[in-house]
Amino acid sequence: MRYFVEFSYLGKDYHGWQNQPNAITVQEVLEKAFSTLLREPVALVGAGRTDAGVHAKQMFAHFDFGEIKDVQLFIYRLNSLLPDAIAVHDVFTVNPDAHARFDAEERTYEYWVLQDKNPFYGDFAHYIKHPLDVEAMNQAAELLLQFEDFECFSKSNTDVRTYLCDVKKAVWEVQGDKLVFTITADRFLRNMVRAVVGTLLEVGTGKTKPAHVKSIINSKNRSNAGPSVPAKGLYLTSVLYPKKITEKHG
Repeated sequence: MRYFVEFSYLGKDYHGWQNQPNAITVQEVLEKAFSTLLREPVALVGAGRTDAGVHAKQMFAHFDFGEIKDVQLFIYRLNSLLPDAIAVHDVFTVNPDAHARFDAEERTYEYWVLQDKNPFYGDFAHYIKHPLDVEAMNQAAELLLQFEDFECFSKSNTDVRTYLCDVKKAVWEVQGDKLVFTITADRFLRNMVRAVVGTLLEVGTGKTKPAHVKSIINSKNRSNAGPSVPAKGLYLTSVLYPKKITEKHG
């Protein structure tokens, strides 16, 4: 049977989601817990890969196994094995051909920025001392919805076949004591969100005009975009799937 797992994690102590030969990752820790409880090797296929230090409020993966008779007890035991920084929220059956990565229709990220120094956000947000023009940043963010090719925001020398992304939302909002950038798209390129945020922050500090973002995107040149902001402020907050994914097979 094929199962989906819904989970979340703080990425501070992990070298991203995907297994690495010489670094601890979220995938490695989860697979070890699953394999221990199910008493056979379990391979998890994630909805995507987050970079080192990036957090996830909602993430999914799939795996294949025979029947798990008491799912709630299984989840309880998983969370007992897992470190505090990783939590499993649900495990449920799906169609046997459902795929956590390829069937995802939409992903949403948040990036947290602080304008006032706050020791409680030291590992979870990016502190910007200089005043930011949020209105100008939103003018620039809105321009992202006019484009599909985001090669200028992609990490160099990646092996992707296309740089096309359908960005459906990009907006800055003040949420309590922090400034939050929310961006939604069908897919994201490696390092894309952090590069987008770095570019928009240059607009916010007055270094770049909002309209110049068009030229940056059209250039398809990573060196023309802003610097990548630190991973600690980035959160994967939502992954959406079609309803048919969760329908039990036959």
